[in-house]
Parts: sequence; C-alpha cells; structure tokens
Amino acid sequence: MAFTSMLCCVKKLDRKERGKKQLTWRIFSLKELHSATNNFNYDNKLGEGGFGSVYWGQLWDGSQIAVKRLKVWSNKGDMEFAVEVEILARVRHKNLLSLRGYCAEGQERLIVYDYMPNLSLLSHLHGHHSAECLLDWKRRMNIAIGSAAGITYLHHHATPHIIHRDIKASNVLLDSDFQAQVADFGFAKLIPDGATHVTTRVKGTLGYLAPEYAMLGKASESCDVYSFGILLLELATGKRPLEKMSPTVKRTITDWALPLACERKFSELADPKLNGKYDEEELKRVVLVSLVCAHTQPERRPTMLDVVELLKGESKEKLSKLENDEMFKAPQAADFDDEERSIAENSSDFISEEKDVNREVKEIVLENAHNS
Repeated sequence: MAFTSMLCCVKKLDRKERGKKQLTWRIFSLKELHSATNNFNYDNKLGEGGFGSVYWGQLWDGSQIAVKRLKVWSNKGDMEFAVEVEILARVRHKNLLSLRGYCAEGQERLIVYDYMPNLSLLSHLHGHHSAECLLDWKRRMNIAIGSAAGITYLHHHATPHIIHRDIKASNVLLDSDFQAQVADFGFAKLIPDGATHVTTRVKGTLGYLAPEYAMLGKASESCDVYSFGILLLELATGKRPLEKMSPTVKRTITDWALPLACERKFSELADPKLNGKYDEEELKRVVLVSLVCAHTQPERRPTMLDVVELLKGESKEKLSKLENDEMFKAPQAADFDDEERSIAENSSDFISEEKDVNREVKEIVLENAHNS
C-alpha cells in the first residue's frame, strides 16, 4: 500500500513535468537490469549496506549505470524505496545524484542511477582508494562547495523542502572530474510549508547525528547542517567521525579538532596525506565552518546558504565574525573521561528506524553538550 500510494505521487509528478520538459528517467524492466549487471554478478558489486547492494551495469547503448537492489522484507522497506524514487524524480541539480529510472517487479525493488567512476568520498578518505592520494586540496574544496550547494538546493530551493537525514562520506559520490554528487535519499523527509521540523524515529549513522535528533527525534534542516559539519571536518582532516581510543572508548572528531582550532593550530588539523600542500586561509575557513556547523546548539548553526557563502569566502565580514565567535575563544580541554565517553564495542555505527536511540548514543550526545 505504501509503495503504491507513493508511486502515485511520482506518476502525478510525471504528468506535471511532461508538458514542461522531457523526462530524463524511465521505468526499467527486471530483464533489462539482469542483462546490464550480468545477473547481478558478484564481480559487478560496488558496495552494500543495510538497504541492500549496489551493482555496476552497462546498458545496450554502452552507457554505464549503478543499480541499487533493495532488500524489501516489509512495508517500511517499500516505503524507503518509494520515498527515494519520488524525491529523486523531483530534484535536478548538478550536485545531486540523478535518477535514471526504477524497476518494481514482484518482490524486486531497484533504483537506477548514473555510474560515478570515482565512487564515494569515503573510498578516497578511508577506503581502497585512500592510499592513492587522489584528493588534493583543490579537489577537496570543490567537493566541499559542491556538496554544500547540493544540500542547499534540498533545503532552500526544492518544493517542498527536503531534509536528507543521512549526510555522510559514503553518500557523497564523485564523478569522473571529482565533482560531488550527494546521493541516497532513502531516509529523506519532505518538510511541509511552514513547518520548522518533523518528529520521527532516528535514522542515520553514528558520528554524524545532531544531538537534538539523536535524543528527541526532531529532524530539521539544522540536523543536516550538523552532519555536513562533521563531513566537512572529515574531508579536511582525513579523520573518521569517531576515532577508537581503546577497545571500549571512542572520541568524536569535534572533541579532537575544537581545542586545536581554539589555539589556531590549523596545520595540525590538515590531513597528513596532503603533505602540507594546501591553502592556509582556505583550511582555516573550512575548519571554522565545519565546527560551527557541528555546534551542539541548533540555533547557533548557520544555514546551508550561509555555509556556501562562507566556504567560497565571499563575505569578509561574515568570515571575521565567524573567526571571532565565542566558541573559538577559550581553549577547550582535549582529554575526556573514559567512563563517560565509553561506547559499547558491539554497538552498530548505523542507527535503523527499528531501534530506539540507545544508551551509547546518548552518552556521546550528553558529553558533547557538556563540553560546549
């Protein structure tokens, strides 16, 4: 029922758009996608997660595609599929992954996208491409500004506005020119006109979750800003959002970075893989923007419109105000209480809708709020 009703929305959108411009997506047959992916051959698998698996494929005309094959065991899985299809059908922006089409036959739910030859930002920061050091500083700045522009479109220009809810390195894909494309809208929420937030059960990835979302389930554009701040800091430093300090203790990237930023030790924050080859002013700008985005108090965070302007360095007045923000004035203690910061080793970094926010997430959130 959920899938049918949501796809009705897509078909209505189809009819509305048909008179305006030619559609750039279509419905694929299961037979066509079996052929394109060599029957979903393991050698064609690009990755997998809680949602299912992604496969590389090639259509009859030679064009390369990525096919997300979802696990559909419930109405919730069907809903995620329908939400992603509808949102992808709505949005068109150079920094948002485009929908090529979808397939819904029997129990199969598949979404087809353009193939991104440079895979994800995660693969270059922490994955099998990280040793190749392909992300120089210029590329990192372009990725930062491009992904920020894509999220800005969702928050301020899409109708209705859209909250992504799962901004992270694996959901920023890179095309052949290393241009960023924000992907994976399965957790996204449409925001009704006039609403400041929607209350929902928590979905997302540990390390990227805004405190108010993790604790209260209040999703808003500001939650995406927080997640983007963590992503931005990860991009500049090469560190993961959560760093394992011992078998049972993890430290957040902001706990490590904020004291150094307060002491203006920006060179110590730069990813060692850059070998000192970066623009010092841009690095400082990225670090300060990332940390204010990841502020524990939502009202202190900028909008994504502000973020794009700050990253581009378009307003010296706003940059000066940011640099003199009180959060960067007093040096903050870098050490932490092992007992309070402890996270159970068997806890998952992924928070599903079926799970309430667990004690481990709350401990991190409360500790971060205390430090702020």
